[in-house]
Amino acid sequence: MKNFVIKAPDNGIKEDIIKKIDNLNKPKGSLGRLESLALQICLIQQTLSPKLTGQCHILFGSDHGIEREGVSVSPRDVTWQQMINFTHGGGGVNMFCRQHGFRLYLVDAGVDHDLSEYKEIINRKIACGTANFRYADAMTEEQFEKAINIGCEMIDRCVADCGCNILCLGEMGIANTSPSSIWMSLFGNIKLEECVGAGAGLDSPGIKHKYEVLSDSINNFKSRHDNTSDAKTIIRCFGGFEMVSAIGAMLRASERHIIIMVDGFIMTACALAASKLYPEVKDYMIFGHKGDETGHRKMLELLDAKPLLSLGLRLGEGTGALCSFPIIESSVKMINEMNNFENANITKYF
Repeated sequence: MKNFVIKAPDNGIKEDIIKKIDNLNKPKGSLGRLESLALQICLIQQTLSPKLTGQCHILFGSDHGIEREGVSVSPRDVTWQQMINFTHGGGGVNMFCRQHGFRLYLVDAGVDHDLSEYKEIINRKIACGTANFRYADAMTEEQFEKAINIGCEMIDRCVADCGCNILCLGEMGIANTSPSSIWMSLFGNIKLEECVGAGAGLDSPGIKHKYEVLSDSINNFKSRHDNTSDAKTIIRCFGGFEMVSAIGAMLRASERHIIIMVDGFIMTACALAASKLYPEVKDYMIFGHKGDETGHRKMLELLDAKPLLSLGLRLGEGTGALCSFPIIESSVKMINEMNNFENANITKYF
């Protein structure tokens, strides 16, 4: 994998940022999370007057070999059908992108269907889905590199096209809760049964079957790879092309000091995986939404993440993160547009 140069934001201006926030004409700390968000964004951009420009949403699509094991209530055909639906503007992601002014990029990283006639979809197909990780590594080293590079390419494209400095990521890939659960278990040292959920709607017998398949997959992986704990190997052997592309995008965005809005269970799993490669990537992430699943809550705790919203969403596509954008926007407007005590001729009382 290419070497990324990802550094934590320089804290040299932190005290000046805090001073500016505390001198806004309000009681100290009275705007809560807006204040901590503004601090984070100022540090990322290294300025006391931050801006949000060229907001982009990248949705990566791919299929998973593990779907063949019956771990999802939805068939893999839904992946390509939804990708086509997105080109017509009919998905949840389309609606929220329109509402909040995000430019949407649709990327086929490995959908098991020919989507070449749809010019709205950027064709970066690595293969028609990953291998079935119950019996083999999900992708080869070469495929892993391609997926990482797809994510990097898309970040550079967003910057070139739009001057993007705030990014949202989404995914479309039936059965991708399965690799997410495994990453959570292996990276977080959490029992697998605490990480496996209903996904798109499995019943209790379905969840039990999913657990058995994933448990067998982990055991077989450990046998193939001598019980390794190497993060890159774990990511490659279980991840989907869309997920590894998202990780590549997270790493490149951090390298370019771009704000990363993180969505639900799948994208949080990608954030967790990315942080195992480069821990500093977390400094560039704003977690938009907490789902109802116990697994998602535990994974957020692993990242010490405090999501902005808890709306019971479980659609994916990046929709939860998109819904949080007005809050992020409010934090920037707060630090830029609120008057301070001196200019407002108000006695500072603390």
